[in-house]
Amino acid sequence: MEGFSYVDIFATKGIEYLLVIGFLLLFVVFWRFLARPARAVFQATKKLVPVVNEWFSLPEEIYYHMGHSWAAPERKNLVRVGLDDFAQKLVGKINAIQVPGIGSTVHQGEKAWTLEVDSKKIDMLSPVDGKVVAINDKIVSSPENVNKYPYVSWLMEVESPKFSVNKKQLLSGTLAKKWMEEVRESLLSRMNYNLGLVYQDGGLLVDGMAKNLDRDNWDEIAKDFFLVSEA
Repeated sequence: MEGFSYVDIFATKGIEYLLVIGFLLLFVVFWRFLARPARAVFQATKKLVPVVNEWFSLPEEIYYHMGHSWAAPERKNLVRVGLDDFAQKLVGKINAIQVPGIGSTVHQGEKAWTLEVDSKKIDMLSPVDGKVVAINDKIVSSPENVNKYPYVSWLMEVESPKFSVNKKQLLSGTLAKKWMEEVRESLLSRMNYNLGLVYQDGGLLVDGMAKNLDRDNWDEIAKDFFLVSEA
């Protein structure tokens, strides 16, 4: 037929162009498949970080021990002590608290009381030196209130003549906030993107963070944060 010329595509570069285009299309589809879960984790983590920031309250008028106990001066040489918001959220619902008797002596950085959670016991360290002069019986008999009001629910009153010295080993104000940021980063690193730790609306799971990190050995995680594995 006049005016018609047959072009053999295999004899031209056309087939090479088609192959390149096909490869690129397949690459785009494959890349989207791979990137989607990573992007989902990244987006979820971006949402998680500010949630963790807001999880832990840290009143400025209180002094904090790095083992997550706190001390609040009441009057001369008298200090109330308890466990901080991070501690109660880490272990979850507290079943019982064992405290030393009135007249007992406690030492800063040494065992002061023991939490009972489920079937496990976890010691916590005293933030101050001194003699126990009062026990908060209401909290001992209803330890679940610590989970609701950790800074109102003091455990003991300690006569602490050395409190001015003890304060040098405690954190408050800007230093306390910086410390809690570091604790938060440590917690996030342990999470390893375990987004099951939070509800979709950003709420904290009620049974404690440590249990969601390791259901069987969560108490060892708590001990690490409370520094009792080193005490």
